[in-house]
Amino acid sequence: MNATDLDACTSLLAEVRACTLCRDELPLGPNPVLQLHPAARILIVGQAPGRKVHRSGLPFDDASGQRLRAWLGISREVFYDAERIAILPMGFCYPGTGKSGDLPPRPECAPAWRAQLLGHLPNLQTTLVIGQYAQRHEYGAGAASLTDLVRNWRKDWPRLVPLPHPSPRNNLWLRRNPWFEAEVLPSLRTLVAKLV
Repeated sequence: MNATDLDACTSLLAEVRACTLCRDELPLGPNPVLQLHPAARILIVGQAPGRKVHRSGLPFDDASGQRLRAWLGISREVFYDAERIAILPMGFCYPGTGKSGDLPPRPECAPAWRAQLLGHLPNLQTTLVIGQYAQRHEYGAGAASLTDLVRNWRKDWPRLVPLPHPSPRNNLWLRRNPWFEAEVLPSLRTLVAKLV
């Protein structure tokens, strides 16, 4: 990686962080939250920041992040090292709350920024696809259910790794699917340890 690549990435990140594309639709206003560096070898694709993450400006700076870091077997320091891990949710701003949790990511975000940002990640080795919104984008609208995608995690391993959302709201899913912690997480931790 040369200085020009890093400067171009830094410039794009500044542009994204100044984005106001869907300002009028956001209950707390725009505050794009993402993490990117051209050296990153792991990409985490989630849905959109929650209220707490909106306030802190740090991706996964909440209970979901604690669980995700435990799943990956890494510390906060490693997780927030952009040279190791890129974090690009499907929507960069908090979308608001609906009847059963946060609203879906704003639809304007991914088409506006995703391809440009991914173009600055030449060293990716694996992409962790977290939750149904990210999985629909990555696998297509007609893809299998979240449970079936995660159950068939070896299919695109290690290029793509589908995961349930680590939210405490998914405790029931985790209890009903003990194979996830028994089978998927040990392999995931081994993979992440090699890449960070």
